[in-house]
Amino acid sequence: MSTYLYRVNAFSQDLTSGNPAYVIQLTSPIQKHVMQGIAKELNLPITAFLLDQRCNIYELRWFTPSQEIKLCGHGTLAAAHILWEEGFIEAQHPITFTTKSGHLKVEKVKQGIQLAFSTDIPIPIDITPTLQQLVRVPILKAAQNSDRYIIEIADEESLKGLVPNLDLLATLPVTGLVVTSSSTKYDFISRYFAPRIGIDEDFVTGSSHCGLAPYWSQRLNKKQLYAFQSSERGGELFIDYQDDLTYITGKVITIYKSHFNELLL
Repeated sequence: MSTYLYRVNAFSQDLTSGNPAYVIQLTSPIQKHVMQGIAKELNLPITAFLLDQRCNIYELRWFTPSQEIKLCGHGTLAAAHILWEEGFIEAQHPITFTTKSGHLKVEKVKQGIQLAFSTDIPIPIDITPTLQQLVRVPILKAAQNSDRYIIEIADEESLKGLVPNLDLLATLPVTGLVVTSSSTKYDFISRYFAPRIGIDEDFVTGSSHCGLAPYWSQRLNKKQLYAFQSSERGGELFIDYQDDLTYITGKVITIYKSHFNELLL
């Protein structure tokens, strides 16, 4: 037996931007350690595993090379894109994924593929010496949500040149660090660092915008936000912040597909 392995760029503008992921559609369940081994071997930021449950509902799990994670925006975008592009689900039909974070609804809209994620509101925190050591540039404001620090700095130039202290970050009780600033072209830009889960810097992180959306919505007094994650590859996100839900939209491109031998599982 064999299935297809799909290589996809999510939140992308072209073949070399956005966040890369693999998508594997399983024909039967496999054990967690097998999925983890595959993700380590493939060695992209995320490998997404799909398993058909019933009409337009799929189980979706995400693995970095080092561990399974509870929520992944670009992996969700990639999985939905493949289901529609390959004709597993008709294009006009929304998709529901069952995940470690509950049910996630995904649908096609004019600007791309739209995710509906629960908002993760950040709470302001003090700018401590430890936080200052993390970024080594002046901090304007600091906040924390369920699993991330959010640090605002002065401008795009400072953000793009930032070299965070990843060794220190890996010792702190958070999954990752979001650094953000205002922008001339976008409503805001950001970068995301998560060495504790094996990702020194993520290319484009949909889930981090569940905290950035309420943060910048309050700062700018607007609900619709145009964002950019300023990594080596970079990616654009269209955000519609609606209190309890944050709608995140991006474009997706398939790079290639190849056969994956399920007998090896």
